[in-house]
This record gives sequence, structure tokens and C-alpha cells, in this order.
Amino acid sequence: MASIHRTGTAMYVSAIAGFIALMAWLFSGELDERRNPNQEVTSIAAGEGRVGVVLARNPAGHYVASGRINGVAAEFIVDTGATDVAVSTAVARAAGLERGAAVSVVTANGQATAYVTRIDSITLGAIVERDLRATIVPDMNGIDVLLGMSFLRRLDFQQRGDELLIEQRRPGASR
Repeated sequence: MASIHRTGTAMYVSAIAGFIALMAWLFSGELDERRNPNQEVTSIAAGEGRVGVVLARNPAGHYVASGRINGVAAEFIVDTGATDVAVSTAVARAAGLERGAAVSVVTANGQATAYVTRIDSITLGAIVERDLRATIVPDMNGIDVLLGMSFLRRLDFQQRGDELLIEQRRPGASR
């Protein structure tokens, strides 16, 4: 009788654990979508042969989007307060970025050492920019890429409500 009770208890505990695991799996996609509502970046035709993207703001107020650094998938956070594109060590390694000179940078977490590098290409939806100045920042607390002004200054961007519109400039416009 005790054996049947133990078996029943084990099955009950297994069923609860399975239910919790199933719910975690089902909601993990929803949580990812809330954190990064731009997993599939919406590209637009901006006129005169130009392209652009429209990014939705996440509940925390950030513009997070999926993109590519030298063809390697990465998650971007648009950061107009960052001078350069800042890349985590993991993404830098995967994208084949070389560490250049060490520089001191100020981050949200205080002062840090970063390494100057160049990125061959950054792709955000239909926008592709080439030969960009960047830094490799060793400790970015789980952030892949901060899409800073060395990328954004090449483009036109404006916020409308909970959307950020980023467009290529007309050919011949100053960079």
C-alpha cells in the first residue's frame, strides 16, 4: 500500500513539474516578444530608392531589434547616448571583429575598458551600413549590441508615439 502511495505522489509531483515546464516554455516566447518586439524588423520604402525600418518600443521604453553584424545574428538596443556601436565580446568573436587599442569608456555601469574595432557591415531590416567605427565592451550584462551614433548618424530617425522610424538619407546627403 505504501508503494502505491509513493507512486501516486511521484506521479502527482511529476505532473505538476511537467505543467510548470510547459507553461514556462509557452510563455518564454511571449516574454521574448515583449522584450524584443522587433524580432522581424519591419522594412519600408522611404522614397527616392531609399529604405527604412519601423521599430516598436518595448514595455520598458527601449527600441530592441534583431539584426546582423558582419552577417552574424545579434540583438540590438538603439542607444542615441552611445557615441559608437558597442559590441559584446561574444558577438565580436562570432563576427570576427579584431580588438584594437584599449580605450576607457563610460557605461551605464560606470567606467570600463573597451577595444576599438571596425565593423564591415551592420544590417537592420533593409538598412545596411558599411565600415563603421565600434568598440568591443567585455562586460555588457547580457546585451549583444548597443546601436550607437556611429551607425545612427548616417541615417535619419524620428520617434512617433511608440515607434521609431529610421531611414537612409537621400543620395548625396551629408554623412
